[in-house]
Amino acid sequence: MDVEKKLEAVETPPVKKVACAFSGGLDSTLSIELLRRTYKAEEIVAINVDVGQGAEEIEMGRARAKVLKVEPICLDARDEFASEWLTMAIKANSDYGGYPVSTSMTRQLIARIVAEKAVELGCDGIIEGSTGKGNDQYRMNNVFTLFAPGLEVLVPVRDFDLTREEEVVLCKEWGVPVEEVITGGDDKTLWCRSIASGAVGLNQELPDDIWMWLTPPEKAKDEPDVVEIGFEGGLPLSLGGRKMSLADLIAELNVVGGRNGVGRIDMFEDGIMDLKSREIYEAPGAHIMLKLHRDLEQFCLTKDEIQFKKEIDQKWAYMMYHGEAYHPLRYALEAFINQTQSVVNGTYKVKLYKGNIEIVARESDSSLFAPEIRSIQATGFNQQMCRDAAFIRALPYRVLAKRDKGNG
Repeated sequence: MDVEKKLEAVETPPVKKVACAFSGGLDSTLSIELLRRTYKAEEIVAINVDVGQGAEEIEMGRARAKVLKVEPICLDARDEFASEWLTMAIKANSDYGGYPVSTSMTRQLIARIVAEKAVELGCDGIIEGSTGKGNDQYRMNNVFTLFAPGLEVLVPVRDFDLTREEEVVLCKEWGVPVEEVITGGDDKTLWCRSIASGAVGLNQELPDDIWMWLTPPEKAKDEPDVVEIGFEGGLPLSLGGRKMSLADLIAELNVVGGRNGVGRIDMFEDGIMDLKSREIYEAPGAHIMLKLHRDLEQFCLTKDEIQFKKEIDQKWAYMMYHGEAYHPLRYALEAFINQTQSVVNGTYKVKLYKGNIEIVARESDSSLFAPEIRSIQATGFNQQMCRDAAFIRALPYRVLAKRDKGNG
């Protein structure tokens, strides 16, 4: 079927003024032209939200908007992403099956900002570039529904059942200015970069030139880098003794960790539709920070806090991934997480070498590590006292043995 005929076969809802979540990538760029040609929108409002993609990507989006003859509204959300979202990602040890939750957060932050702007400007529709095979359609739709109730949500790649190849064909036929270096594109934030999401084959080899920060371990330099990171209230606040903003600290660790082969993730991901995909990420700074934060919690929190917090952290990551960032439960989880972090303070020295993160030294004024009591090399307390304690702890097993003998 001719692609344009495929478009004509689908009935489109009537819209007049539509806000577009515009990044300058293939999907959002094509969405602008679809609004003109297929949806017959009278007015298009392109909204570009900066969550730390970098100046090059932001400039690329502006250049493509200019060719499309639209003037994007550019909104800077870098500070909000770093101070409100990444701080919780660290405190919550964010991990969804090996993925350091990132794009799933930015999609919902962007969706809220676009929705609020659409309502403010009197739009009757919102358009975004999700595929019907991925996760973002659910994340963004949840947020649009909450912050822009009643507005028509247009998802053309999904609603016209377009393949990536068909999108490219339309772009060429219509003169839409898009060239993908990587099929499937990439999505970069301060925290993590997603590469060719949903487009990587099972045993497909990954060329070295796809990485932005990462040097493959076998090609990394032969001398390690040793870095010192200071934490306060569960957050990294200094690098090498220098106080730094979280955004700057992450950016520097991405460079240092990346050149030492740290941060490559190649995993099977269970998406919102319970379908598996092979996903590739690079996240040097996140890898380092999360490893150290988990270790610091083990150093400073009680056993019961640690065990219970693992469940809370897991639920927080699950909600973020599944598009529930603005669900009331999220804030209740964060209240507990924040309550635990006041004592999570310390300084770590780590060696980064060919993909490895080795903790060289730890110190904390709020740790619960007490070698003067626990170490077998210290007196600490009279060990004979534990004879009776061990007897009492074994009483349930005495009862079990009695029962099992009787049933034998």
